[in-house]
Amino acid sequence: MAHQRSNKLEGLKESPMPVGEPVPSTPKAVIFDIGRVIVRLDLNRALAPIAAAMHGAIDQSAKRLSPEETWAFIRADQHWQDWQEGRISSAEWHQHLMRRLKLSLSYREFRDAWNLVLDPELILSESLFARLSARCQLALLSNTDPIHAECLEQRFTFGRYFPVRIYSCRIGASKPSPLIYRAALELLGVAAHQAMYVDDIQEFVDAARQMGLDAIRFETRDLLEVELCRRQLC
Repeated sequence: MAHQRSNKLEGLKESPMPVGEPVPSTPKAVIFDIGRVIVRLDLNRALAPIAAAMHGAIDQSAKRLSPEETWAFIRADQHWQDWQEGRISSAEWHQHLMRRLKLSLSYREFRDAWNLVLDPELILSESLFARLSARCQLALLSNTDPIHAECLEQRFTFGRYFPVRIYSCRIGASKPSPLIYRAALELLGVAAHQAMYVDDIQEFVDAARQMGLDAIRFETRDLLEVELCRRQLC
């Protein structure tokens, strides 16, 4: 399997570039989103228990929400962005959400369930970050809440390759706001055109490009490797 993957990657690396497509310059820094780029998000594992509790608490006759629908329901809350940008504490968010969902989970129960969304099996390997960190600066840039930020810092080790770690809940701004991209650039000490940005959400890629960053949408590790090689980072 590894041999087949290597052959596939080599084939992609050797594919000719489309005529007229400019060759990107080698960045001084690479900035990564986290969720669905580095860390897998397992909504079912985290939200199935909450969805089940919601079904019992709100209306027994109502259709039971899927984990994806539960995630969308929670993200649509009027205070979601306040929590994501650090204007309310995790304790306040927990109390608000329990009242809204008519649940009685303790803070610890909610925190532990919430953190289950962060799958310990990474999408991108630490060997990639070790290699890149020898060639350029690395940074993390994520829309995330204080509970997940703490979990990422304590339970995952890939952060050691990222001396600059920007979380929306600590900056007070979230993507696609220019403020959060600017915060990363300032801490890295590079201009926008000197940084590469990787995200799985096209809206955030577009926002980074408008700031002048060399931004790409993440799809697979193999395709990311191709883009890194085009920038002399392989």
